[in-house]
Formats: sequence, structure tokens, C-alpha cells
Amino acid sequence: MSSKLQSSGAIPSSNWRALQKTLGKDKKSAGKKSVDGKSSSRKRRKLEHAETEKKKERSPSSSPEPVTKKSWASRVLLDDSAASLSSSPDIKNGESLSALRDMVHGRVEYNANQRLPGKYLAIDCEMVGVGLEGAESSLARVSLVNFYGAEILDLFVRQRERVVDYRTQWSGIRDTDMLHAKPFGEVQKQVADLLEDRILVGHAVHNDLKALLLSHPWASKRDTQYYAYKGGLTKSKRIALRNLVKQELDLVIQEGEHSSVTDARATMAVFRLHRKDWEKGNRPIPLQGESAATAGTKRKRGDGDAAEKEEEGNDGGEVVKPSSTKKEKKKKKKVNSQEYPGGGRKGVSSGLSTVVRHGPGKEKEKTQWWKQLPTVTMPGSKGSVRIGKSTL
Repeated sequence: MSSKLQSSGAIPSSNWRALQKTLGKDKKSAGKKSVDGKSSSRKRRKLEHAETEKKKERSPSSSPEPVTKKSWASRVLLDDSAASLSSSPDIKNGESLSALRDMVHGRVEYNANQRLPGKYLAIDCEMVGVGLEGAESSLARVSLVNFYGAEILDLFVRQRERVVDYRTQWSGIRDTDMLHAKPFGEVQKQVADLLEDRILVGHAVHNDLKALLLSHPWASKRDTQYYAYKGGLTKSKRIALRNLVKQELDLVIQEGEHSSVTDARATMAVFRLHRKDWEKGNRPIPLQGESAATAGTKRKRGDGDAAEKEEEGNDGGEVVKPSSTKKEKKKKKKVNSQEYPGGGRKGVSSGLSTVVRHGPGKEKEKTQWWKQLPTVTMPGSKGSVRIGKSTL
């Protein structure tokens, strides 16, 4: 507007001049504010920070604890242990796989309590060949380990027959091992005493018991081969121990000569890995002098248990006879039927002909009528025929 007024030669009025002065002052003040804005924002930040620090000092709960070397180290260890337990692939079902591998290889040191038999015992046996061409198997070594893998029993069995094949490449047994072997009866007794009132763990454990001529209650047996198939770990009903150990522990065993101690430890390691799941369906074992009803030992039998119905007895291998309640009931019933010649009963054939006399509306005669049959002789016959009369 001012340029237009100057170009036109018109003189601006006093009001116009006053308006121009006020507009110029506003522009200068706005420029100063924009320049001094940085300093004012910084001052505000400093003041706000100082106020927050004063509030923190006033509140006792927000005062930080002094950090020492011990506290810092404990915090680091706790954080590391928690992270390792939550994300470490070495932990499976609450068990350390590396610790179980060390147990199988025998690289664990045991204290006095860990060397006790305990509740669980794992067994494994080795055989040698006897008989024609060594085709028959004979028990040669028995090993028992406890829950921690500590060796409880490891004995060689003296052979009654000549050993044709020691099967060293599989059994690991040599002729020199038989120098300090013990008789079969002594080994059998020691094993039976150890297994009494304990849970027996084994892989295809029925083979080991068969070699020892022993039986063990089904409720006190934990067969890793059976439970692995039942629990869905494998599709094979007869998976080999080395394959199961490789699958569950990522450990290779039985590469060369076998060791019954190593195999027993491997069996116990697999059992420990799945113990919580495998023990869910098992009920408590009755103690000595306690009935099965009070201890709640009624159970459902699994596959292959039909052949062991008569073998479930004490730990010494004796066979338990079935209950004789039915027989006693039969004995209590009185037999009112009259015995007849030949040892038969009325209405039942004993191999002899039976004649029964009936009378209409009359009671049966109690006389021994078969001894009083009349003799009728037919005329013109050379012999005689006896006929029993009966009235209908």
C-alpha cells in the first residue's frame, strides 16, 4: 500500500503512520522471542529436572540401594541361572541330559546316601552260550544299580555246563571272569533279597527275571520297553535299548562289548527322564502284612500280563495260588442226591444204565429196587432175560 501511495504521489495520513509503527514493533518482538526461545526452553528443562530430583530425595522408597560386589554378583548369577533353566536345551522334564549322560558313563561321584539301594533298582543281565553249538543261553553276569546309577550288585555266575561261546563281542565276558564267579543259587538269593519291597526297573525285564528264575509283582515293575510303547515314545513294541537311549538322551551305547552295569544305568536314565509321567497310573505298593485292598493295589493289567497272573507273588519266586473262595462255597453246599452204583448220581450217567421208577400220584420208593428185579424166562429159549418193570 505504501509503495502504491508513493507512486501515486499521495501523502499518508497520521493514522497510517501510527499503524505502521505498531506493526514494526510486533515484528521485532516476535523475532526476539524466537531468538530467546532456545534459552527459555533450556531453563524450563533444568527447572523440571531439579524438581524431579528433589521429589526423589524426599520420598524414602525411591532411594536406590547401594550396589556392592556381592549383590551385583548374586544378581548376575540369578539372572544367568533363570535364563539357563528357561531356555537351555539341556533340561528335559526337569532332568539334566548332560548329568544323565555322565551317570551312564560312570563319571559321577556319589556320597554315602547316594550309594544306598533306595526305592528303585535297575537290572541288566549278560548271557553266554552253552549246549549244542552254544545255542542255549545261560546267565553269566547280573548287575543292579540304584536311582542315582551307583553300583549295588555286580556278580558273575558260575556255569554248570561247559561254555561253548562266551559271546564276548556282545556280552563282554571272558573265561578269566569265571575265576571268581559265584554259584547260581547264591546270586539268585542276593538278587531276591535286594528286590524285596522295591521297584524293579529294566528293559524287557521279563527276560532278566526268567534268566534268574525269579518273579516280581507287576505293580513293582517298570519296563522301559513297555512304557516307551505305551507312552507313545516309539511305534515299536520291542525297541532296542541302544535305540531308545539314542532317541531320548542322544547317547550312543553298546558300540562294542556290552557292559551290564552301563546298560542298567542307561535304563535308569531313561526311566528318570519320564518317571513323572510313567508313575501316574501306578498305585502304591502294599507293605508287608498289608492287604492289597487297604493299600489300593487293584490295577488294570497291561499287554502281555496274562502270562504273569500266576507269577505275581512274593519276591522269592513263589507262585501265589488263586483264592479258594469258590471251592469253599462248593464244599459248604450239601449234596442231597443219593449215590448209585458206579459212583453216579440221580439223573447223571455214570457209564451204567439207569432205570427210574415213577408212580402216578405216589412218592418214589426208597427201596433198592435194582436188587429185586424179577426173572422172566421165555418159553423155548436157551437163556434167561431180566427185565425191569415200570409203571407209567
